[in-house]
Amino acid sequence: MKIREECGVVGVVTKEKGQASFIAYRVLLKLQHRGQESVGIVTFSGNDHYLHKNFGLVSQVFNEEILKRLKGRIAIGHVRYSTSGKSKEENIQPFLVNLPRYGYVALAHNGHIANSDSLRRVLEKDGVIFQSSSDTEVILHLIAKSQKTTLKERLKEALSKLEGSYSLVIGSEEGIYGIRDPYGFRPLFLGRLYDGTFIFASETCALKEYHLVDLLEIEPGEIIYINKNGEINRERFLESSISRFCLFEFIYFSRPDSIYDGKTVYYYRKEMGKVLAKESPVDADWVVPVPDSGIPAAIGYSEESGIPLQMLLMRSHYVGRTFIQPKQKERESGVRMKFLFIGDLIKGKRIVLVDDSLVRGTTGRILAEKLREEGAKEVHLRLSSPPLIHPCHYGVDIPNTKELISYYYSPEEISKILGFDSVAFLSMEGLLSILPERGYCGECFGKKMVKKEKGKLLLIV
Repeated sequence: MKIREECGVVGVVTKEKGQASFIAYRVLLKLQHRGQESVGIVTFSGNDHYLHKNFGLVSQVFNEEILKRLKGRIAIGHVRYSTSGKSKEENIQPFLVNLPRYGYVALAHNGHIANSDSLRRVLEKDGVIFQSSSDTEVILHLIAKSQKTTLKERLKEALSKLEGSYSLVIGSEEGIYGIRDPYGFRPLFLGRLYDGTFIFASETCALKEYHLVDLLEIEPGEIIYINKNGEINRERFLESSISRFCLFEFIYFSRPDSIYDGKTVYYYRKEMGKVLAKESPVDADWVVPVPDSGIPAAIGYSEESGIPLQMLLMRSHYVGRTFIQPKQKERESGVRMKFLFIGDLIKGKRIVLVDDSLVRGTTGRILAEKLREEGAKEVHLRLSSPPLIHPCHYGVDIPNTKELISYYYSPEEISKILGFDSVAFLSMEGLLSILPERGYCGECFGKKMVKKEKGKLLLIV
């Protein structure tokens, strides 16, 4: 099993009529890895608004005819995995609401509101009727219930009541707000093009095709407003003593060509593999990555250890993801079907299998079995993340502890259960040693907050 990705958001303000929807579409294509369940785009043109959303991939839900119907110079969009709320049509974002005095307002959210249930109960007691089961809808109702006189003040009051993670784009006929929670759990960037177009996006990879005049990462607790004339206003609305950026953005979620602190995610993942080779060496003939997520770390492990890299395990691209299978036996069958093995190079060899993380262990156990069936002499598993031992409350779809093999067993016990000769994980210290200096959330690794500053690990809670 792989952990489901985060959602992806986009916001566009452009001076060219009819272009906002096309820009949003192209950005969402590049954020598709963050959500493959559903997609939506809302545009604004004067007093009119246009909305199209559905289940499916970006390229399946939109075509040129639909994008032309989404008129206007302002657009927001969203790709989704259901971290909160069931897979129902009413949960597809962006959400759209008609606010008295302010007109229609659309919202797209990446993250998870940890106190959404308690906020929902309070709102329902006040007579609020919810249309969805998504935590995101709570934000809109808080905005609507506020008595503040401006939309910005209403936003700030609503956000002050939220606990959890959120990177938001909120659009209206007047402009777009880009907002990041005070801990900075989820990424959000703003790019300015040479023609005056502004684009909010979850990752820098979505902006690579454009000629950017400026690119900035929105600060934790910051709200940036771009009006329809392209005028920008920045404000720090909430302060926090430490950032808690999600470590899994580096390990798995972000696309390899996205950039943080001037370096690509690919660079960080490769460095994870190098540190892993130093921490957990093994005598072997081949380093073999689990495609596609394990490839950069495997390259690093190979370079550091001197053990040749071989792509002896390949993915069949015509088999669906195993996590959507409802039963364990069906998941196991899916794993066996989706990997191809290069048997003549496996037979009689000692193999180091490298992947990014270990959740249930279903995939790992079957890969160990298949490699031995192909004649492998030894099979060792190396993971480029610390052990997952705790569910996430900030938007990552990590199962409860009952489904986390590392919660119950040590690496030595896991190796016996899954059928490996050895299993080893990257240490938290090793992971942080190659990451940028900032605060991180490591809740899924049993560390609520970790901080790196001046090259040193300062805090683990």
